[in-house]
Amino acid sequence: MVRKPLTVVQLLPAMDTGGVEKGTLELARHLVRNGHRAIVISDSGRMLPALLEAGAEHLCWDIGVKSPLTLRWIPRLRAKLREYKPDILHLRSRLPAWIGYLAWRGMPREQRPCLVTTVHGMYTVGRYSSVMVRGERVIAVSRATRDYIQSNYLAVDPNRIRVIHRGVEPADYPYGYRPDDNWRKDWFSTYPLTRDKYLITLPARITRLKGHEDFIEVIRVLKDRGLLVHGLIVGASHPRKRRFFKEIQDKIVSAKLTHDISLTGHRSDLREIMALSNVVLSLSREPESFGRTTIEALSLGIPVAGFNHGGVGEQLREVFPQGQVAVGDIGAIVKKIEGWYEENPLVPAEHPFRLQSMLAETVRLYEEVISHKR
Repeated sequence: MVRKPLTVVQLLPAMDTGGVEKGTLELARHLVRNGHRAIVISDSGRMLPALLEAGAEHLCWDIGVKSPLTLRWIPRLRAKLREYKPDILHLRSRLPAWIGYLAWRGMPREQRPCLVTTVHGMYTVGRYSSVMVRGERVIAVSRATRDYIQSNYLAVDPNRIRVIHRGVEPADYPYGYRPDDNWRKDWFSTYPLTRDKYLITLPARITRLKGHEDFIEVIRVLKDRGLLVHGLIVGASHPRKRRFFKEIQDKIVSAKLTHDISLTGHRSDLREIMALSNVVLSLSREPESFGRTTIEALSLGIPVAGFNHGGVGEQLREVFPQGQVAVGDIGAIVKKIEGWYEENPLVPAEHPFRLQSMLAETVRLYEEVISHKR
C-alpha cells in the first residue's frame, strides 16, 4: 500500500521508439494516474508528446550522447535531485545510468533517493555495463535476464534482483483485433504487393542482431516452394546503420525478392500491421532480454515463430510453445510456416504478461526499497 505520493525520476537516452522508451512512458502514465509525480530526463523523441500528454514532466537533456561533454550533466543532475527530492531514481540505460549513478553517489547518504535499475538488455559484460546492476534493487525484465545477471555479475546479491516481466495492455492489443477498412485501404494503396498474400512480418530495427538476413532466406525458400507469401520488415534504420541497411537492400535484390519483401521503415501502426499479418517472426541470433513484439503479436492472436532463447523463448514456452525453434534453424522456421500456411494455428486468448501486473509490481518494488531504507 502506497502511503504517500511518490516522486520518481527516470533516466534514459531519448524518448524515441523501442521497448525501453515504451516502458518508461507506461510507467510514467501509471504513476501520474495514481497521484504520483513522474519526471523523465532524456533527449527528445517520437514518444515525447505522449509522455507530456500523460502528465509527466520532462527535462530535455542529451544524456545519452557518447562524448566526454556528457559528463557535464553529473553536477546538474545532482542539483536537480536536491531540488526535486525524489523517492526513486530509476536508471534504464547504460550511459544515462552512469550519469545518474555518479550524481547519486556524490550526494550525502541521507539525501540520496532510492536507486533502482532495470536491465533491459543482455549487454556486453564489463565495467561499462556493470552500472546496470548497481541499483539497490535491480529489475530483470525476464528470467533469462536474471540468469544473465547472476552468471556474469557474481557480486550482485540475488536478493536485490527482481524479475518483472514486460507486459501489454489487453485493451491496446485485443485478441482477434482487425484493422478498420480505412486503414486497410490506405495500407493496400501504399503496399499493393501485399494484397491477397500470406504476410510474414519481422518487426525489428535494422541492425545486424535482429535476423534480417535469415528473414530474407526464409522468404526466398518459401517463394521457391510456390507459397504466395510476402515479407514485411518493419523497423527504423538508424543513420549510423545505413551501411547495413544498404546491405539488406542489396541482399533482397540479389535474391530476386524486390516484389516479395517490403521495407516499411518506422511505423506508428505496428499493431495494425501485425494484426494484418499471418505470422510474426523473431529471428535474433543473440538472445533478447524480453522481446516485446512477441507478446504483442500473441495478444492479438497472431502466431509467432521464434528462436528458443532469451525472453522470446520464455514467452513462447509460456504462451505458444509450438512457435519455438532451435536457434539458427532456418529450415525449421520454413517447415513451421509451411504447416501454418495450410492450417492456421490457434493462439491462446489468455497469457500472464499483462501491463497492469508489470506496473503494480514496479510500484511495489519502489515501496519495498523505500521502506527498507527507512
